[in-house]
Amino acid sequence: MKKETLKNVIAIAAAIAVWQIASMLVGQEILLASPLAVLKTLAQIVATKSFWSTVLFSTLRILAGFLAAFAAGVILGVLASRFEWVKILLRPFMVCIRSVPVASFIVLSLIWMSASQLTTFVCFLACLPAIYNNVTEGIANVDPAQKEAALNLGAGWLKTVRAVILPNIEPYLAAAVSTACGMAFKAGVAAEVVAIVSGSIGEQIYMSKVYFETAGLFAWTIVVVALSFVFEKLFRWLLAIMIRKVV
Repeated sequence: MKKETLKNVIAIAAAIAVWQIASMLVGQEILLASPLAVLKTLAQIVATKSFWSTVLFSTLRILAGFLAAFAAGVILGVLASRFEWVKILLRPFMVCIRSVPVASFIVLSLIWMSASQLTTFVCFLACLPAIYNNVTEGIANVDPAQKEAALNLGAGWLKTVRAVILPNIEPYLAAAVSTACGMAFKAGVAAEVVAIVSGSIGEQIYMSKVYFETAGLFAWTIVVVALSFVFEKLFRWLLAIMIRKVV
């Protein structure tokens, strides 16, 4: 664990060093802000009252889309694994959602709904296929012999799910959380930038671009990355606890 932490620290330090060198070579903060300039701007932003309301505004909408997608993805994945006709009916929708660029969904969504609803809906669409695919793949890879043995012993479908299927698909669910959580924040903030959602992180990023505040753009980007990282770890931890309690 200590070795892994050390490797991560070295990797981050190397990335910052490359960033600093690139900034010095460019020689213009407006084109590529230095790490120190971004850190100073980030400290200034975090110290403001509006920062926390902005983060809360965006985070709640992004997480609403992510949680809705997770619930729908798990339910649809289980149904598709259980009933072949469900899988066949869902296939074109999942392929379409996975293939269509997020930008297209954002523009189309602006026609259908208000900007305040946009973030949650786009996050839902961005996350659903990843969660659905991981659930169906995880269930498909469960050893049939284990399921058959549990059913033959009279465990019943519910007990078989708890004792056999859940422990086997846990890695797939964890991978789904990692992938979908990152996608949720990227898609959500992208939607806010395009729609210029008032009071959101996306609006702050857009305004930084308009006024050529490169350090501010980097600072808000770091905030998004940090939020994605924190909630990914949180949800994976909660998922592990829930599965342990159910099993």
